[in-house]
Amino acid sequence: MILPGKTIGVLGGGQLGRMFAHAAERLGYRVHIYEPEANGPAGEVSALETNRPYTDVDALTTFARSVDVVTYEFENIPAEPLWKIENLVPLHPLSSVLEICQNRMREKTWLRKNGFPHVAFAEVEAADDLASAIRRIGLPCVVKTADFGYDGKGQIKVSDDASLAKAVASFAKQRCVIEKFIDFKCELSVLVARSSTGEVKVFPVAENIHTKHILDFSIVPARLSEAVRVDAEKLALAIVEKLNVVGLLAIEMFLTDRGEILVNELAPRPHNSGHWTLDACVTSQFEQHVRAVCGLPLGDVSVVAPVVMVNILGDAWKWSDGKLVGEANWSAILSEPRAKLHLYGKKEPRIGRKMGHFTVTAPTADAALEAARVIKARL
Repeated sequence: MILPGKTIGVLGGGQLGRMFAHAAERLGYRVHIYEPEANGPAGEVSALETNRPYTDVDALTTFARSVDVVTYEFENIPAEPLWKIENLVPLHPLSSVLEICQNRMREKTWLRKNGFPHVAFAEVEAADDLASAIRRIGLPCVVKTADFGYDGKGQIKVSDDASLAKAVASFAKQRCVIEKFIDFKCELSVLVARSSTGEVKVFPVAENIHTKHILDFSIVPARLSEAVRVDAEKLALAIVEKLNVVGLLAIEMFLTDRGEILVNELAPRPHNSGHWTLDACVTSQFEQHVRAVCGLPLGDVSVVAPVVMVNILGDAWKWSDGKLVGEANWSAILSEPRAKLHLYGKKEPRIGRKMGHFTVTAPTADAALEAARVIKARL
């Protein structure tokens, strides 16, 4: 058990690291951020920040020796340099988990090998004929780069000859995964915490609505039957145990029109769809992550009130001819007594960039969603 007063090292300096640092410091820990770029959201709220490349093994070694445990706030970190520090300090989740989850091909293959339900897919190596592979899978489908994709980046939906040609031109000589397009009823996510002691807690299922491949709304409790909720939680728990995760694992799923639950992606860290926990759960996902990697008893995951989380993109600022001309209308959120604003401290708003989020609670999930839509429209 790594008790309060010790130092937690975090790889990555974005908004997830920022919110993790807030939670860790409330519990009495010091936080040391390792991030290639200076002046990021996490570094400005942490006790110490190191700005060096992730591939700098000497700097990583010095960082590891300055902390009592290491975790990460996003998975697009080269796994190989972490093998060295894994021998110096506890690393949670393990680098083996990171290697699987940061590569779509390895992730899909792991799901198939271990018998977990997933979207039908084909692997395409860099030298393979991508067009032929797409035709074998059939249209419509989604072509994704094997490595380093998020928020719709590195993927194209292929539904006709024109989009097929675009995919071939965009992903020429890259390793790709081709997934059969799924007609789904809704998208779900389940966040599971597993401690270094083996204790496990499953957060309630979130129902997610995406717009242009970016999460727009997360609704809790999800508007699902009890049977579907139970099956989704059981599936998520089985994946966490099989992967031997210590920390958090977010499992994104599709609920098909036929009632099947299919795993889409895994993220071994706090997750955008878990931000609702900051305002509507006894224990936030960030505090739970601290507890899990430090071996503390895990917190209660009961929902305090039905809630909806809404991402705030750079689009919310005032723009004219592509130029930033004014602030967002923050009174749209701040004037609502049951809404909470969270901004990430990013210096420059950009169209499509996640700048923050807000939550709104209500007596029911439907009422919370209606209120969230009204606030978003005003914002």
